[in-house]
Parts: sequence; structure tokens; C-alpha cells
Amino acid sequence: MTVSTLVKRSTYHDSVSLMLVAQALAALPGVVDAAVVMGTEANKAILQAARLLSPEAAAATADDLVIAVEAPPDIGPAALERAQALLTRKRQPETGPAARPRSLRGAIRQAPQANLAVISVAGRYAADEAWQALRKGLHVLLFSDNVDLEDEIALKRYAAEQGLLLMGPGAGTAILNGVALGFANAVPSGPVGVVSAAGTGLQEVTCLLAAEGVGITQGIGVGGRDLSEAVGGSMMLEGIRALQADPATEVLLLVSKPPAPSVAASMLALVATGSKPAVVCFLGAAPDAARAANSVPAQTLHEAALYAARLIRRDLPPVEKVLRDERRGLKRLATQLRAGQSSGQRYLRGLFSGGTLCYEAQVIWRELLSERVGSNAPLSPGDRLPDSSRSRRHTALDLGEEEFTVGRPHPMIDNSLRLRRLLQEAADPHVAAIMLDVVLGYGAHPDPASEIAPAIAQAQAKAGVKGRRLPIVVSVTGTDLDPQGKSRQASRLRAAGAQVCGSNAAAAQLAAWMVAR
Repeated sequence: MTVSTLVKRSTYHDSVSLMLVAQALAALPGVVDAAVVMGTEANKAILQAARLLSPEAAAATADDLVIAVEAPPDIGPAALERAQALLTRKRQPETGPAARPRSLRGAIRQAPQANLAVISVAGRYAADEAWQALRKGLHVLLFSDNVDLEDEIALKRYAAEQGLLLMGPGAGTAILNGVALGFANAVPSGPVGVVSAAGTGLQEVTCLLAAEGVGITQGIGVGGRDLSEAVGGSMMLEGIRALQADPATEVLLLVSKPPAPSVAASMLALVATGSKPAVVCFLGAAPDAARAANSVPAQTLHEAALYAARLIRRDLPPVEKVLRDERRGLKRLATQLRAGQSSGQRYLRGLFSGGTLCYEAQVIWRELLSERVGSNAPLSPGDRLPDSSRSRRHTALDLGEEEFTVGRPHPMIDNSLRLRRLLQEAADPHVAAIMLDVVLGYGAHPDPASEIAPAIAQAQAKAGVKGRRLPIVVSVTGTDLDPQGKSRQASRLRAAGAQVCGSNAAAAQLAAWMVAR
């Protein structure tokens, strides 16, 4: 086998197109492995780990497209030609009456009744598109990131003055009037209104509410930077006001990482003046940081969903009993799973597609473990991994961070990078358990278990050959209403040998209790 490489200088294709071409190449007869990525340093490290990094690829820049194929010498060049043909075909413009509009102005002409714009363009163009939408009287879900802070502040100030929502930048999730936007799930309608500065946090709490038989009125995602001192929680506060005024909303559920102190104070003061109770989850903050009149503090996303559900459904068992019984069961299971492991198996590895789920796991591991947790998205700057391509000790890796998504699809869409990393971590004799999140819903991979389940079985089999028992703990964020079907996905993952938990928090606790001393 040889590695055939083609580097196309200063060439850009969207990440989903690159993923589809890579999948097509990998399916060709005789091809062992294939990658079609931008030449970023992170992507080159991934190519090197996969033995696909040739000298030509190593010399590529972040603006260059790299196509690498491992195959017999007589197949590799033909595969490269096939890749170029596929990429050229994907660039052909649409024509005819069904062609999609190529500008926001054209989209407004085609759908004059629309009142919301979803913007997903390169960050340097996103602010201009958002201004255009707001001035046309549209609410905005600004999916794009890398928008200047000054632009965000100005956009949100203008939106608030006009009675509009500017969700984002980096707002990956919203559910508005029952319509899922970005990465979101099919959840029932109901009386809980959610405002979240965390995309997968919004997904997790709405799905956990659905598991309790409770639906939502709205799920408003405001972007991770909204609760900073500079932005001042502008859209979080607008979202709270809107839900307080909404007659269909009976309970508010607010989710974020710890806000700036002044923003937290403004949020809690606004909640206190309203007539509706609010469950407030500031992940990683002390409970008292979210305590005020009319508010119920929650430590995890699971706990937040349980409290909100019980404010609606008085027939449900008390939160404290549910969590206590769950902890007991998880501790018993952890004892069973670590039986037979060697003393050298000491460390946890978490491979996450959801940034908030990675953060929540770190919060739980920090509480339960005696050692620090390294990450590319750490709770504390001192815990940042020096090299994200190599784990050390306990590690929680957010594969949705920009370093891994430049020139390739988000891991909720494309499992390939995470599956490579799963096998890499499984080969480490010091690893005691691996934790994964599987996030379902609109926009996500149509059948993640079809790819993840075989990789789990392969990872455990490889560890078994070396005489090691390697538990793999999985959380599934989703509902049975999602296109993928949560029950179907969980069943396939269990059949492959995974320990599937009911929430991300439970999965993090189970993993931690396997190594806690």
C-alpha cells in the first residue's frame, strides 16, 4: 500500500462536501483509507496519526486542500482523479425555478412572509449579513462564529431596540414555535421556556424534559459570549422578558456556563421580579450563585430538567430521591465494571461532540476525582492540553472546537475523526474507561450508531487481545421523535458493548466512579 496525495493550493470547499467526497473515496474498491481536508495543523496531525501524511501534505497551508488516499499504487492516482471530479461536480451552480436564492435579499423576495434569518457564512461576512437581516425586521439565528465582539455588541443593542432577537454568534441550536433550527431535537410542546447560552446544553435539557413527559414553548439559544461582561447578557435578558410575557410559558429554565457576576445579578433580579419560577443552571458555579427569589438552582443539566419537570408535574417523584437512587445504581455498576482491570488502568478519556457536554463532564470529574482533568476546552487555563492530538492522564476532549472543525464537518455530522481517536485512546494501557456523547436530532448524523457501534466493539476487542477490560460509557442526547430514534440508537450501542446512560451527567459520574479512589 502507498499513500497518494494531491494538494490543491488556495482551494476552498465547504466541510460537508469534503466529508462526502472522503466517504466516496473510502468506499472505492482497494482503498484502505482516505481523507479530504484543509491543510490546518490540526488536520495534518490527524493525517500523521492515520499514516496519511506525505511530505507534500506536510508542506500544505491552512488555505490548501489536501486529498490523501492509502491504496495500492495502481488505484491511488485514479482515486485522486475521482476526488477532483466529485469536487468539480459539487461546484456546479443550481439553475431553474427551484434554484435556491444566492443572497439574503433574494431569499426575502422569495419568502416575504419569513420573520427569521439563519446565517451561516464565514465569520468575516456574518456581521454584514446580520445587519441586513435585522434592518429588514427579521430575527436572526447567527450560526457563524469568529464574529468580532464589537460587532456582536452593536448587533444585539440594535436588535433589542427593535424588539428582535439576535441569537449568537455561534448559536448552534434553537427551537422556536416548534421549529428546530441548527442542531436541535424533536421535542414535544409544553409549558417550559428555555433560554440557553449553550447549544448542546439546550439540546440536553429539552430532551431530558421530554423524557419526563414535559415539553417546551420556546428554546432560545443566545450564543456562548452573550453572558460575558462586555455583552452584558443582552439576549439572555430579552429571552427571559419574552418568556415572562408569554402566557403559554409557566416555568423558565436558564442554562449557561458561569456568567459574569454583573450579568448573573441582572438575570436573577429579572427572574425575581417576574411571577414565574425559573430553574437556573450555571454549570460549574456554586449553587448559591444561582439562588434568588423565584429561582431554583441546579448543578447539572439533568438536575435542571428534573426540577423544571416537577414544577409542572407534581406526580413525579422528588428530585433528591431520583438522584440518590441513580447514584447508588451507578456506583454499583462502576464497581462491577472495574473488576478485573489492572492497577495501571487509571485514567479517563472523554471524546465529545458537544462542547457543553464536555464542560459538564469536566465539572463532575473535578468534583469526584483527586487529579486534574486536561482538555482543549478546560475549566481552568492551567489545564489546557499542550497538544490536543495527544491525551495525558484524565482528558476530556471537545472535538467540536474550531481547531478540529476548520475544513471538516462538525463531529455531530462526521464521526470519522472521533472514531480514529477512540481507537487511539483504546490502545493506551493506562486508560480505564472512555466516555462518548452521541447527539441526535436535526442536522446531526442520520445514523451515528451505525458507525460508532462497530468502532466501540473494535476498541474493546483490541483492548481484550492485550488482556485489558475497557468499559466505554455513552450518553445519548435525543428523543424517539428524532429522525434517528433514541431507543434504536441506544439499543445498537448497548449491543456493541457500550454502557448507555440516561444523561450526560450520569455517564460522567459512572466513568468517574470507575477510577475514583
